Amino acid sequence: MNIPADLKYTEDHEWVRVENGNIAVVGITDFAQKELDELVYVEVETEGETLSQGEEFGTVEAVKTTSELFMPVSGKVIAVNAKLTSDGDDDPTLVNRDPYGDGWIIKVEMTDPDELSGLLDAEAYEKLVD
Repeated sequence: MNIPADLKYTEDHEWVRVENGNIAVVGITDFAQKELDELVYVEVETEGETLSQGEEFGTVEAVKTTSELFMPVSGKVIAVNAKLTSDGDDDPTLVNRDPYGDGWIIKVEMTDPDELSGLLDAEAYEKLVD
């Protein structure tokens, strides 16, 4: 299982990578995509909204189930990965193939970067999913 050391993680299986100071790139972990199996749909209708940590920002749908996606940090959803959605390339399986790269889901302009310190590091996340 791939758990990059440079990311932060939530207990709900989202990951966060900080770019350009206060921009957080968010996706679901390798563990989560394997548990869900092949994704058939990614829905994010919160672009432009400011949400609090823990609030739902979208859903991913697999053949067998739908799972909610939760904000790992508070902030404004400034971008949705169009490669995943029906508005763009409509290829949700990109999350399965490259969950930490091209399969990112949203970008967030963080309003409270200090919340990152409350997230799990790679070692803690690995213990959670073991």
